[in-house]
Amino acid sequence: MKLHNATVLVTGANRGIGLVFAREVLARGARKVYAGARDPASLTLPGVEPLALDVTVDEQVAAAARRASDVTLVINNAGIAHFGGFLAEGGVGSARTQMETNFFGPLRVSQAFAPVLAANGGGAVLNVLSVASWISSPMLAVYGASKSAAWALTNGLRNELRAQGTQVLGMHMGFVDTDLTQGIEMPKSTPEDVVRRALDALEAGAEEVLADELTRQVKGGLSAEPGIYLRDPRA
Repeated sequence: MKLHNATVLVTGANRGIGLVFAREVLARGARKVYAGARDPASLTLPGVEPLALDVTVDEQVAAAARRASDVTLVINNAGIAHFGGFLAEGGVGSARTQMETNFFGPLRVSQAFAPVLAANGGGAVLNVLSVASWISSPMLAVYGASKSAAWALTNGLRNELRAQGTQVLGMHMGFVDTDLTQGIEMPKSTPEDVVRRALDALEAGAEEVLADELTRQVKGGLSAEPGIYLRDPRA
C-alpha cells in the first residue's frame, strides 16, 4: 500500500503514537488524513480533518464510517493501558475497560470500515499491537491480555479481508516514549522510529512489523525451549 494520495483514518490521533502517525502520513503524501479523537478540540496538527471518534461507542464509529467514506487506510491506534495483574483488586473491571478499547475498539472500527475499504479498492488496515501480545508481566498482565486479543483479531481480519484485497499489518513494539509509558523505567523507542518502521513495512506490502530490537528478541524467543513466555519476568 502506497501512502501517496492515500486517504487515512488514524484513531487516537491527538497525542503519542497516533499524532506521529498522522504527521508522518501527511509527510509521505497522503491526500487527506482524518484524525479521530474523543475530543476533536484536542487535535492541533495542521492539515488533518478532525473527527469525533470514541472507538467504544457504536454510534460514533458508524458515523465516522459514513463521513469518511473515501478512506483507503485505517490505522487502529487508539488504546489505553492500566497497570496491574489479574489477581489485583479491580482486575476484572480493569480487564473489561481495557478490552473495550484495545480489542472491541479496533473490531468496531474494522467492521465499519471494511466495506469502505472494499469500495475504494481494498486499501489496508494497520493495527497497533505490543510485545505484550506475547509475554506477560505482573505490571502489565491485564493490558497484555487485551493486546493478545487484538493480535488474534489482526490475524483473523487478515484472513477475512484477503479476498477483497485489503492488506492487514500488525505492528508489534516494546516501550515507546509517550504519555502512556510515563513512570515505566525501561529503555524506550521514540514514536518517530516505530512509526517510520511501520509505514515502511506497510508500503513494502508486509503483514507484520517488529518495530524495535526488544520485539525482535521476544518474537525469536517464542519458539525457544522453554518459550520466553514461560519465564519469570522478574528473574
